[in-house]
Amino acid sequence: MYNINGLNEECGVFGIINNKNALRIAYYGLHSLQHRGQEAAGITFKNGEYFETIKGRGLVADVLTDEVISCYSTRTAIGHVRYATAGGLGSANVQPFSFKFYDENLALAHNGHIGNAKDIKKELEEHGGVFSSTSDSELLIHLLRHEKGDFKTRLINSLNKLDGSFAYVLMHDDEMYGIRDKNGIRPLSIAKLDDYSYVLSSETCAYSVIGAKFVRDVLPGEVVKIKEGKIESYFYNDNCSQNLCLMEYVYFSRPDSTIDNINVHFARKLCGKLLARQKPVEADIVIGVPDSSISAAIGYAEESGIPYEIGLIKNKYVGRTFIQPTPELREKGVRMKLSANEAIVKDKRIIMIDDSIVRGTTSKRIVQLLKEAGAKEVHVRIASPAIKYPCYYGVDISTYDELISSQLNVDELCKFIKADSLSFLELDSLKKALNNVKYNDKNEHENRYCSACFNGDYVTKLYDALEVLNMNKQEL
Repeated sequence: MYNINGLNEECGVFGIINNKNALRIAYYGLHSLQHRGQEAAGITFKNGEYFETIKGRGLVADVLTDEVISCYSTRTAIGHVRYATAGGLGSANVQPFSFKFYDENLALAHNGHIGNAKDIKKELEEHGGVFSSTSDSELLIHLLRHEKGDFKTRLINSLNKLDGSFAYVLMHDDEMYGIRDKNGIRPLSIAKLDDYSYVLSSETCAYSVIGAKFVRDVLPGEVVKIKEGKIESYFYNDNCSQNLCLMEYVYFSRPDSTIDNINVHFARKLCGKLLARQKPVEADIVIGVPDSSISAAIGYAEESGIPYEIGLIKNKYVGRTFIQPTPELREKGVRMKLSANEAIVKDKRIIMIDDSIVRGTTSKRIVQLLKEAGAKEVHVRIASPAIKYPCYYGVDISTYDELISSQLNVDELCKFIKADSLSFLELDSLKKALNNVKYNDKNEHENRYCSACFNGDYVTKLYDALEVLNMNKQEL
């Protein structure tokens, strides 16, 4: 799906420990995760006895310049790329967050959203807590400082107070931690670099860039402690389950990443194959909307026997159009970033594969681009179910009025985007593609993924979001 008016995942996290080139490795790691957040970037690293942070608004290459990172030498660093969904875009919310206390140093980078943040923050403020940001990510630091006992005890007690989705990379003095929420909604994995260096990352695509070898995923509810070349693992909660966000496979993650032992490209390609079996249509060529839909388009073409062609060209050197202030400028931004390959699409019946439809305006503009370039027919096929429900786990869709499939049925939506036909992949088929096996009678895999945005089956309590959700639903 094209990024204007589309989905945006909150962020990506990265950590490296016990490597003399830690800052440069962190830079390359974050650069590999740039697709997860383009609003801000930052690195916190150990500089002598203290933690130092370099962060700011903008892309990784703009914030973490070679001139800046060449000034320091460190062996441990954590990093963050951000797209703001909770807390806003103020500079105070740019991560990582770093704190120096009289008895310890703490820093963290967070991917996800804490559902009960408002209640926790109120309680902490009543006991004297003073927050330096409006981000829910800062909560863990405050909880750690209010708990008693050794660090492990404080960390377990603090994590059990948080409800929602989170993948943390945490620095504590000479230690680095990787932490995943008990429901496993957001991804995090471990890799090894050289003999004693370990890496943590939201996605495995970062490992090939830095030459690290994937070790394993951090499990739901697991705390991984890395110190002096050794890993210690424990769980902060006994009630853990795997509920990875389905949109990690559909849209968020890079195709060269592997999550939960499933390659993203393979999963998307299989979705395209299933879509071709279930939603066939006569056409001359299959095209995909760059970039996240290409894998599904290849799968659809292979299964249907209809040739795959490059019918849409993406200009990767144009600024992000979704921040433009007016619809007119956004429209020009779409045309600057995406153009139809007229020589390919003219006089053709086209199957256009996209990964999802959120607000509908992007799909409408792309169909228009293709028809203006001479396409005879444009049949839209979506390699995921219709998104009908808001997400409260770190994605920027929090109201029903942002989701066109919650307001229009498939026929009405087809008319809105002015396509010749429109079909979505069924939710069961998406899960089948990920499991690559037929369902058994007991549906034992049913709770393996979070599918809340498709069917409203939320993994956790919604807290204050529930009131907003019901109000928005009543207004439809």
